[in-house]
This record gives sequence, C-alpha cells and structure tokens, in this order.
Amino acid sequence: MGTLLLIRHGQSQWNLENRFTGWTDVSLTPQGREDAKLAGKSLQDMRFDTVFLSRLKRSKETFECLVEGYGPLDAPVWEDSALNERHYGDLQGLNKADTIKQYGEKQVMLWRRSYATRPPGGESLEDCERRTWPFFRQYVLPLIAEGQKVLIVAHGNSIKPIIKHLDALEPDAAAVMEIFCSVPYQYEFQGDKVVKKIIRDVPGMEIKGTASVAK
Repeated sequence: MGTLLLIRHGQSQWNLENRFTGWTDVSLTPQGREDAKLAGKSLQDMRFDTVFLSRLKRSKETFECLVEGYGPLDAPVWEDSALNERHYGDLQGLNKADTIKQYGEKQVMLWRRSYATRPPGGESLEDCERRTWPFFRQYVLPLIAEGQKVLIVAHGNSIKPIIKHLDALEPDAAAVMEIFCSVPYQYEFQGDKVVKKIIRDVPGMEIKGTASVAK
C-alpha cells in the first residue's frame, strides 16, 4: 500500500498580518516554525520515500522544521512551482480586512472562496488546479501506486485541488474547504485508489485557522 501525506506550510508572517500572500516569498513566524516541528515529531511512526515541495520559502522552511521534529529523513526532495500557492495578483500584500472595506465583503469572498472567479491579475482555484492536479497525476500518483510513502508540503490552495480529486468533491465544496496549517492529511492507497483518509492529531498544538497555539 502507498501513502500520501499532505501538509500545508506553518503560519507565515503574512498569515499573522492577515494579508494576501500568493506567490510573495515570506517566511514563517516563530509559531509557524514551532508548529511544523511538532507536526514532524507526530510523524515519527512513519517513513517517507519521496518529498515534494513548492518553490516558495514557506514550504521549504516548513519542511526544514518538520525534519527538526522528525529526525533524519533520507529521501529525495523535489521542488516544483506547480505546487506553489495560488497567485493573488493585484491583491498580494493587501490586508484582507482593508480589502473588504474597499471592495465589499461579497466581492472579496468571491475572489477568495469561489472556484472560478479570478482576483484582478491573479489565479482562480480552477487555474491553480490546472497546474497542480496534472503534476500530481503525472509525478506523484505513480510513486504512490508503486507503494511509496510520499510527503507533500505545499499551500492551502495547491492542496485543495488534490483533495478535491481524492475526496471526489464538487468544485464549490473544494473552494470553501479550510486546510489547516501544519496538520497532516494522510491518505492510504491500494494501487492508485484511496482506501482510507485520516486527519492526524498533532500533540501540543491547538488549531486556529492559519494559526496554531501551543498548549
């Protein structure tokens, strides 16, 4: 049986500041680093054969902190922009609350939580799926079908399309789904078919949206 572990990066500085991040290359907060270490420690019962990251530093930093908690991890690590976060275009860097004041809550929620609506100059979730899912299907799924244990550390909106297909979700349901930071989403496969899904607990961490607070 193959295994897939999906993990969204730890809390970033712009998560903390409630800003649209997209492809802006911001680092993790100290809390984000600590959460990722706790997540790594919680995965010590598993082994990994291959690791995939995005090309954004918050993905790479999360993986580095995971390894701090997990211990030595002898597996090839691949980076690809297909796993990058959704590009938020002209919204990148803007405070979300201020954006609501400027454009109205209905419009901002369309940009954030609809499947096909693009923010100005940016990507919709549908656009993100057009690069993320083919990459997963071509490069990741064959490894899992061979029985490998694969870890992906990416972003909320690049993980959503993968979960959308694995869970057979409707587009609108995938668009509003919350992917928690530093929480492992585990899928067990028989060949290329999902047979079990687990959202794993991370001892010592309390999940609060894009932030986690150590107990």
